[in-house]
Amino acid sequence: MPQISEICREPVKPLRLKPKMTVNELILEMSRSGSFSAGRLAQAVNIYEKMVRDGATIVFGFAGAMVPAGMKHVVIEMIKRKMVHVIVSTGANLVHDVLEVFGGVHYRGTPYIDDKLLYESGVDRVYDVFIPEDDFKNKFDKPLIEIFNDIIRENGDKIFSTAEFIEEIGKRIRDENSIVYNAYKYRVPIFVPAIQDSCFGLAVQEYVEKHCGKRIVVDAFKGVIDFLNIVGRAKKLGALIVGGGVPKNYAFQAAFKLGKPYDYVIQITMDRPEPGGLSGATLEEAVSWGKVGGEAHRVQVICDATICLPILVAAVMERIFGE
Repeated sequence: MPQISEICREPVKPLRLKPKMTVNELILEMSRSGSFSAGRLAQAVNIYEKMVRDGATIVFGFAGAMVPAGMKHVVIEMIKRKMVHVIVSTGANLVHDVLEVFGGVHYRGTPYIDDKLLYESGVDRVYDVFIPEDDFKNKFDKPLIEIFNDIIRENGDKIFSTAEFIEEIGKRIRDENSIVYNAYKYRVPIFVPAIQDSCFGLAVQEYVEKHCGKRIVVDAFKGVIDFLNIVGRAKKLGALIVGGGVPKNYAFQAAFKLGKPYDYVIQITMDRPEPGGLSGATLEEAVSWGKVGGEAHRVQVICDATICLPILVAAVMERIFGE
């Protein structure tokens, strides 16, 4: 049996604050305390920095609807600074990104409101963010019609993968404040495995119904081989997973298929493992599938991503780029 002195070797050091601390200085203090989610966030910063410095191919799993919560420019910085090389996203994140390109606005609201009143007023709610319903019609659906027409004119009957489809949209919107445009500009493919489960799916279906003879065909299976090829070519493989769900599984199933587990993994989630869902499944569980390496640098941070992700990215930017 080990002695107490062998187990209890590193004391918790109280976190110390000072005026004008940088983000990384705060993370270093969290690292010294080393406890609970603060310690895990500090560990995540170390792993993310290592991913970037080691030249890993970094897959970013982007679940939920983070754009309405103001996370758009965090992702844009990651793209511009080559802190991510491929994105797997829900359709929702990109819908809200494109909505803002054409003048749609996400408003600060409250969850403590009569939602029947919101419905009658034509306002949609994402927790404490409000979006006028008319914005979806006039600043998403209508602009997409012209984009769809141009895509068909240029490509004819081409069958697109989800990444190719998003790229076609990105190169036509030319907005530096857009994830979709910057991904196109910096050649970061965005795979959207469940793209039909979003307003993109509804917009394409409505377009086909209204324009007899015109079809936009997106093949959800077509991109699988492209994603497998990206993972297969990687000398070192890293993943930063926000949330879970389809983006997490899509990123991980490639490692499973190829027998090539991830070398570095960070997951930010609020979900629990007990129900058996993937969003809360531990990274240790993923080791059993061969999705994450047994010796991988890995950490799961239980935290709201709107708090954790900006701090994580800002600290790594400060360490690597001096900003």
